[in-house]
Amino acid sequence: MSRIEKFEYEFVDVLPDEPREGVLYVSMEFATATHLCCCGCGNQVLTPLRPNRWRLTFDGERIWLFPSIGNWNFDCASHYWVQGSKVRWAPQMSREEIQTIRERGHEGWISPANANASLDPPVNDDEVKERRSALVARLQRLLRRDR
Repeated sequence: MSRIEKFEYEFVDVLPDEPREGVLYVSMEFATATHLCCCGCGNQVLTPLRPNRWRLTFDGERIWLFPSIGNWNFDCASHYWVQGSKVRWAPQMSREEIQTIRERGHEGWISPANANASLDPPVNDDEVKERRSALVARLQRLLRRDR
């Protein structure tokens, strides 16, 4: 059992029955992503991609999931973010802290910026604009090739 620190990603029509460790599978048709828990326990994690659940960002090279993934129903109780295809680990939490977050809903989710100072801060507006511009330029080049 080794911890995963970085994800590969694969866009698929159907989620695999047996996902590979270190791969984040994304099904746009079913608006769902799945992966094996990053702690190495082997549990499969499903993240429904919906505004009130998880949001996925893809800049053509890297992938982000927000909010964090708290596998608190698993024995491992792992908690992490997927940011730029990298796994950012959250500090271990007590059962009481987990229950408080669950009761608060999304308001209770800890952001990477305030969970641990060593974690990368959230993406700022300039980075979002830069990534969006790069993605639009890449898509325009692809569309020109298809003509």
